[in-house]
Amino acid sequence: MTAAEEATVTPVAPPRWEADVVAADGGTVHLRPITPEDADGIVGLMERSSDQTRYYRFFGPVRQLSAKDLYRFTHVDHDDRVAFVVLLGDHLIGVGRYDRLPGTDEAEVAFLIEDAHQRRGLGSVLLEHLAAAARERGITRFVAEVLSQNTGMVRVFRDAGYAAARSYEDGIVHLTFPIAPTEQSLAVVHEREQRSESRSIGRLLNPGSVAVIGASNDPAKVGYAVLHNLLGYGFAGPIYPVNPAVRHVRGVPAYADVESIPDDVDLAVLAVPADEVAAVVEACRRKNVHGLVVISGGFGETGPEGLAAERALVASARASGMRVVGPNCLGVVNTDPGVHLNASLAPDVPGRGRVGFFAQSGALGVALLERARGRGIGLSSFVSAGNRADVSGNDLLQYWATDPGTEVVLLHLESFGNPRKFARLARAVGRTKPVVAVKSGRHVGMTAGLAGTSVAVPEQSVAALFASAGVIRVETLAQLFDVGTLLAHQPLPAGDRVAVVGNSTAMGVLVADSVLEQGLELAHERPVDIGTQASPEDFRAALQAALDDDGVDAVVAVFLPPLLRGEQPFGRVLREVSAGSAKPLVANFLSTEGIPDELAIRGEDGMPARGSVPSFSTPERAVIALAKVAEYARWRRRPVGVVPELDDVQEAAGRAVVEAALAGTPAGRELTDTETMELLGAYGVPMLGTRRVTDVEAAVTAAEEIGHPVVLKSTAPWLRDRRDLGGMRFDLTDADDVRAAYAAIPSGDPVIVQEQAAPGVGTVVQVVDDPSFGALVSFGVGGVATDLLGDRAFRTLPLTDLDAAELVRSPRAFPLLDGYRGSAPVDTAALEDLLLRVARLADDLPEVLALNLEPVIVGPADAWHGGRSLVVAGAQVRVGPPTARVEQGPRRMFRPGT
Repeated sequence: MTAAEEATVTPVAPPRWEADVVAADGGTVHLRPITPEDADGIVGLMERSSDQTRYYRFFGPVRQLSAKDLYRFTHVDHDDRVAFVVLLGDHLIGVGRYDRLPGTDEAEVAFLIEDAHQRRGLGSVLLEHLAAAARERGITRFVAEVLSQNTGMVRVFRDAGYAAARSYEDGIVHLTFPIAPTEQSLAVVHEREQRSESRSIGRLLNPGSVAVIGASNDPAKVGYAVLHNLLGYGFAGPIYPVNPAVRHVRGVPAYADVESIPDDVDLAVLAVPADEVAAVVEACRRKNVHGLVVISGGFGETGPEGLAAERALVASARASGMRVVGPNCLGVVNTDPGVHLNASLAPDVPGRGRVGFFAQSGALGVALLERARGRGIGLSSFVSAGNRADVSGNDLLQYWATDPGTEVVLLHLESFGNPRKFARLARAVGRTKPVVAVKSGRHVGMTAGLAGTSVAVPEQSVAALFASAGVIRVETLAQLFDVGTLLAHQPLPAGDRVAVVGNSTAMGVLVADSVLEQGLELAHERPVDIGTQASPEDFRAALQAALDDDGVDAVVAVFLPPLLRGEQPFGRVLREVSAGSAKPLVANFLSTEGIPDELAIRGEDGMPARGSVPSFSTPERAVIALAKVAEYARWRRRPVGVVPELDDVQEAAGRAVVEAALAGTPAGRELTDTETMELLGAYGVPMLGTRRVTDVEAAVTAAEEIGHPVVLKSTAPWLRDRRDLGGMRFDLTDADDVRAAYAAIPSGDPVIVQEQAAPGVGTVVQVVDDPSFGALVSFGVGGVATDLLGDRAFRTLPLTDLDAAELVRSPRAFPLLDGYRGSAPVDTAALEDLLLRVARLADDLPEVLALNLEPVIVGPADAWHGGRSLVVAGAQVRVGPPTARVEQGPRRMFRPGT
């Protein structure tokens, strides 16, 4: 190599390009940009690759790279030349690269995957990450040349979802395709991600063998409880206790360590002290264990040192292809008769059912399972994630999305590891399977943003966020089981019309009041009261009449036991009527909860089956559960909506503004007026002409350039947008007006000279960063009253056209935009377009931590302000390092160090 090459400083790739990813078979690998230190790894990869694999890559019998080629292979500029390597532990098992074609926005792409790891989807993973990096570097198209007999690589490009042009010459397939994300390519990525992550969870929940490391004969030890529960539940495969101090644990032969087990081990349950976990994980790596359930505590919950150990644990496991449940967790359960896995601390678990249950808390796990069992909720599977260092609720959503044994999902959450991904997955799963969530820490606020723009999210808006994603949000654990019981056993209502049938007028009126208070409708003017002396057949007739009524969508049965007649015949009537109905039927029956025997239709395993009638201890609880299910049914009936393309958006120009702003201040800062105008202009946000000046003559010049009339605004924080304090001066039609206004504005801060908009309605559009929900787009009508009342509506990213339309109409002050008291209705379509552009900006540029557009002045749809119906008169933007809210790129599980 030349002296110039030796002297070259190796460029550094962005940290966001490094990630752990899930392969198609459910195992994990590590992906990162190539470095010069990877030379030995590339040599090893070449040596382990077959003649055919090398021939396919280099179009000739290349056995090893020359020193010059190896140098070029491992030294890239992370701009025109980018390469990623795939690692499994210390082994480099794959490499993918692109090289820009000189003077173009095209790049040639190629891959080399070790034979033993082909058909794991690694070529597709590399293509996705290379395309994402290339787009950041201004490359728009990939070019690839593939030998026609290399059908596997041709398939990688063909199945990527891009519109590839193909040609053939001399046995070579020449492909050219744009790499801009399309609806099809994103769908391909998400489908592949779902399959991979689902398989990774499937390997945890469906093991062929289990090792309990730390198994004990001492009933006071965790290792005793785990082994006891595995044996007692009847796990279908072999169980291997690991304890170096004894020969048998509970009568089962024990092994000194996991590597002494003669057969394969699919799942290892760790119940050893925290300081022994790292060595056990390393032994599991050597044993090729597929997954770990770490019951052991003493990690992130104990402080910074424990958190560092926890991250090291996960990094070691993932580098070896293993997923981790925990640490500090209760464990996992799979009720499938072919598996019968209870690798948890729960001594008794519910029977087989259709509900998947995720609980973040290990401490609450046993109580939650016992509560589900008492309510008659059968489970398909259960996972307690504990510290959620690796496996999270998002992973379980991916698994349950296609699990045929799961029809309802229950979530107990304390936080979101990746809120953006949660919203996306919940929306997808919720279209076919209800997702019910209770989240602790409900009263949350926004993280600090720009001065004056930090917004507390009202409780009703937090609920709206779940509703927009199709999640049935409940406030308490009792409601979680109320709604879960109803969904597990009854159909969804087709509408909101509720009939009330019972044998007590007083109770019927209470139910009717509750129906109306929960936003449902009464199908009949009054409840149907059959009287306390009515017979079971009278009860049957009244219930059947209500269910047969085309004007009824759901029925609430209120039953008080008659004084001189047994209650069981009435319970059988409820059960029999419900069994033949396509409408939901709920009951307030004998002050019971769950599924009493007389209301249950038993399956082969003895668990209550579909058609069983849920009973609630109070009529109000029955109606609340029904109302939440009805709200979900409405969401499921609504159109899906689409995320518009917005072809005029210039993402590269916007990214250049942000990257330039962060170049000198990596910690972040507020953009200048000029930077803000450039950023918003790249996304087609219609800004008023604006200049910032520091003296009166500059103000006069700026006004002449913008064109009269103009507005002068103080930039002093205490005067910003305060017309009442003299911080804003309007209707300045000439230089004299500008001079007088400049002199009259208090304080010596810079002054903004701005084009004056026509009269309209002021609104506020924001992007705010919530620690629980991620990036939110907020909308409200401007003014002190709405600020005081918190009249803002919120939606998560990405924003569809339907979301934007709902967002505009959600604030209580919306009538002010819709012709209130004879005023002209404003152009709501322009507001929706603005919201979509702002959402796209926040989606493309996660470095934008806060954005505030205030006021956004909107008028009628016809010609209003220079042919525009909407203009933005004020904007503030703060940029900084992306927060944890960001979805971690293509198929990315985590960002190193987070």
